[in-house]
Amino acid sequence: MALINKRRLFLALGAIVVAFWMVMVSLLIRKTHFQEGGQTAGTSVHAEQESPERFQHDWMEIYLKGKKVGFSETRVSPTGEDHLIREKMVLALKLMGQPSVMRMATRAVVDKGFSLKQFSLVIDSGVIRFRVSGKVEADGMIVEMGEGDRKREQLIPITGPVTIGAGLPGFFKGRALVVGDVFRFTLFDPSTLSHKEMRMEVTGKRVISVKGMKYPAFRLETKVWGQTLVFWLSEEGVLLKEEGFMGLTLVRSDEARAPQDVEGSAGADFYDAAAIPVKQTLNRAREITYLKLKVKGLGDTGFDLAVLNEGRQKLSGDVLEIFQEQGPSGAPSKKPTADVAPHVKPFLSPEITIQSDDPALVEKAREIAGDAKGSRVMAKKLLAWVYENVEKRPVTSVPDALSVLETRVGDCNEHAVLLTALLRAAGIPARECAGIVYTDHRFFYHAWTEAYLDRWISMDATLNQMPTDATHIKLVHGGLDKQAELMALMGKLQLDIVDYTHDSID
Repeated sequence: MALINKRRLFLALGAIVVAFWMVMVSLLIRKTHFQEGGQTAGTSVHAEQESPERFQHDWMEIYLKGKKVGFSETRVSPTGEDHLIREKMVLALKLMGQPSVMRMATRAVVDKGFSLKQFSLVIDSGVIRFRVSGKVEADGMIVEMGEGDRKREQLIPITGPVTIGAGLPGFFKGRALVVGDVFRFTLFDPSTLSHKEMRMEVTGKRVISVKGMKYPAFRLETKVWGQTLVFWLSEEGVLLKEEGFMGLTLVRSDEARAPQDVEGSAGADFYDAAAIPVKQTLNRAREITYLKLKVKGLGDTGFDLAVLNEGRQKLSGDVLEIFQEQGPSGAPSKKPTADVAPHVKPFLSPEITIQSDDPALVEKAREIAGDAKGSRVMAKKLLAWVYENVEKRPVTSVPDALSVLETRVGDCNEHAVLLTALLRAAGIPARECAGIVYTDHRFFYHAWTEAYLDRWISMDATLNQMPTDATHIKLVHGGLDKQAELMALMGKLQLDIVDYTHDSID
């Protein structure tokens, strides 16, 4: 039983990278609204594209390091002045030997220039079913999550047009391309509720092979979160092939071939592809209180290094030190009041995936806390409850606290979002963190929580730690929109352990 529990714990540790890879897949499949930008122009100019008169139906096969792991299907139907876009995607990944299948379905209405009007997205992991919808208004996008009394709304400020769905094929179909052309656009990703300004350039032209057929093709390149994405289009503007990070490739296919050999294969093992190996072995990693290492691969990624010099972390040149925090003082537990510091107040408020004001979460936090009088004792009780009551299993979906409370299943993402929500429901400021943690001779991307108990204290509900050991290296804090920034480091980050200790902090 101990061996089984240890394996389940290990499976849950690095699962955050699956969420990021899902984002990258959706970036390749869910294209954006493009704008033409002249080489000498200071700003981009929106280019209206005539609506295609015929129904479009496209299939893509999804590969990871040469192994087929899924497929996508896109349908575009003219509906008066607009277009209805329907997409579905199936991904079958292997996570430490365990098969995991995720299905994603998107429905969107766009105008004749493929600018988004409204959308809905469903992600089904077989355990958790995530739903989100949105509608573009004058001052931004109104996003909704949940149903009935549990429906949540959030305004995402956006200026200018954005789109999801088949924006790229619709924009380029029939368009004459020239090497050196530059296009600027805005990307919106519904799974992370984030958007980015991006630039795409036509960098070359050559003959490529797709499913045994040769095509003269234009090569278009862009960068997102520090990762290069490459698109190959035929001379008629038909999308032939797309290449992402970590060996991700999408290839044009057809209805007969695209769905074949996906669910049964379970694809490549994803954890091994995302892990950061180190030459040195850290003994008794969960007891380490100080870690010193050299870091490479941060340059030219656009990644914000500020968090590496906050709290218990110190970055000097390429040397990073992590110091385990001293235990927090027993400050009294209370609901948000006017004397809470301004920089802490936002971490008491509910969010669209952290429904800390929901009656079910408030009642559960009250039940777990019992007669605890201090914030520290209350936080430890909440931590222990999540650790003991959420089954540790990889879940390929977007985590939200209420769903995790109901299903009691998840990986580090689900543990972190539920603990964060319970802490806020109990009146303790809390935030999600993401970074890397050491286990089994490697560092894995991981998620945990910080609670404000007179200062920020790290808490890991997957490992039942408060504070966490010093192999927890925080890279960002915030929701998936912030955590997605970690994609800039994947495949580039290199670590060399210099020193570590197990000194007691008690």
